[in-house]
Amino acid sequence: MIRTGMQEQKALRAGAQEPEEYLSLCSFTAGTARFGIDTHRIREVLGRRLLQRVPLAPAYIGGIVPYRGEVLTTVSFRALLGLPPFAGESAVLVLEDCESGDRGPNDEQEQHGTARESFGLMVDAVGGVVTVARSILAANPATLDERSKTLFDGAFRMPDGLLIRLDPGMLRPARLGGTGLFRHALGAATGDWGAMSCVR
Repeated sequence: MIRTGMQEQKALRAGAQEPEEYLSLCSFTAGTARFGIDTHRIREVLGRRLLQRVPLAPAYIGGIVPYRGEVLTTVSFRALLGLPPFAGESAVLVLEDCESGDRGPNDEQEQHGTARESFGLMVDAVGGVVTVARSILAANPATLDERSKTLFDGAFRMPDGLLIRLDPGMLRPARLGGTGLFRHALGAATGDWGAMSCVR
């Protein structure tokens, strides 16, 4: 099920109230794989958008889109995975641009009124909010290549297949550029996906 707008925002807020032994992830797809990002790291779900390309930008920069009176830079997740561009209009998740992967919505920075910058993540489609136990998170297999290790933060084995967790901090445009691993992201190999499907 694809939920955007008010429906999705209510689900994200509800997910932030889960007990500490559980994680609430907003699920989405890119290609045939399913991924999840902690709901407290998602500011908003914009749904499907047409983006304006940025000349001479790295392949992983999907474009820019208007957002609350500003211009939001978006990262193409398909490009990071080495997949061809999506045939339709991509959905955009607005993510918090902060260094820590596990800070909640009421962290010290927000309490002092300091606004965090945001960036967008282009995905094929946004699913619902999934609640999972922290205890079943499996680490990345050692056989993954360096780029995949940079992107993936473990995986959950679900009844309908793997749900791969992502850390938004690793997806920040500045962070991606600093690694030097994604300068030619489009069309590149993405690592041992077979190993991810064998996570225990």
